[in-house]
Amino acid sequence: MLRFIVDMISNVKYNIIYDLIWEGWHLLVSADYLRAIAEKALLAQKVEPANARLQADLLIEAELRGLPSHGLQRLPRLVARLHAGLADPAADGKARRTGAGAFTIDGERGLGPVVMMRAMERLLAVTLEQGIALASIRNANHIGMLAYYVEAAAKRGLIGIVMTTSEALVHPYGGTEAMLGTNPIAIGIPTGAEPFILDIATSRVSMGKIHHHALTGAPIPDDWAVDADGRRTTDPEAARTGAIAPFGDAKGYGLGLAVELLVASLAGSAFAPEVGGTLDATRQTNKGDIIILIDPAAGEGHPFGLAAYLDRLRASRPADPSRPVAVPGDGMRARRMRALAEGVDLPAPLHQEIRALSEG
Repeated sequence: MLRFIVDMISNVKYNIIYDLIWEGWHLLVSADYLRAIAEKALLAQKVEPANARLQADLLIEAELRGLPSHGLQRLPRLVARLHAGLADPAADGKARRTGAGAFTIDGERGLGPVVMMRAMERLLAVTLEQGIALASIRNANHIGMLAYYVEAAAKRGLIGIVMTTSEALVHPYGGTEAMLGTNPIAIGIPTGAEPFILDIATSRVSMGKIHHHALTGAPIPDDWAVDADGRRTTDPEAARTGAIAPFGDAKGYGLGLAVELLVASLAGSAFAPEVGGTLDATRQTNKGDIIILIDPAAGEGHPFGLAAYLDRLRASRPADPSRPVAVPGDGMRARRMRALAEGVDLPAPLHQEIRALSEG
């Protein structure tokens, strides 16, 4: 292992640790360094500075939490979309209030995190007044890791629920053809301590995770996806042209379909077979997003009771004594702390590509 110091951006030095893994070089890189070059790559595309900081922060937070599928591997495509005029570097969405606590938002091709966080800002005052508020969003770019938004809501003392749709990537239960999006849903709940954060795709895995396996040359488990002919495959490249399995068989399929219908009915977005723009740099994004904020004070509960219950779960008897019971959000926080201390694991070719983008 070689350790050395590089001076790349603004005369600030960052540690980069090179480590040989599998066939190629991987890097352990500081989050500050990655945030800086990601932001610089976006600024090179004339993205507003505040928008560049927000978009870069979301990508780095995904890397820190062990979700590279929603991290920096998406930056080159995003830069290509900005260059092609498919993403607007300044837009934050145009809102129309359609009910006491309801908004529809035209994202105006804005960066997904920028449009989503602006939508949250619009909902905050209404939520505190009404108890609940909802925004449906269309025409915004990929919003990335959903946990980012519901955690932001929970830190403000609010319950956050976020859903989004995607291209047809998932086959229905009993089928082999991609007909549904991965259709993730995230829920964040304040507890008086660390918030409860659930962020799950309704597919077995995200397509971004399969892309990451393709990027690193690693095979995938044979129950993740089928190839274009409907056969199970361990080849991530074959899976990219096939279909991902729903998680939990019929139950995951049903939940994914519910998200598909709910988002389309509120956002007026396209159905999965007609969706484009989250995995390419050639089509306008026509998926949909939903954000719901709820003020717990509108009910009768109290967040401090939630924290105590979660601690009881953690203290309950584990199936494997070496692996204590955890609750959703624990793993992400542990991975984040470790990555902040040790560095983010990044494939060297991706690092080189991002550096090139940051240099214009």
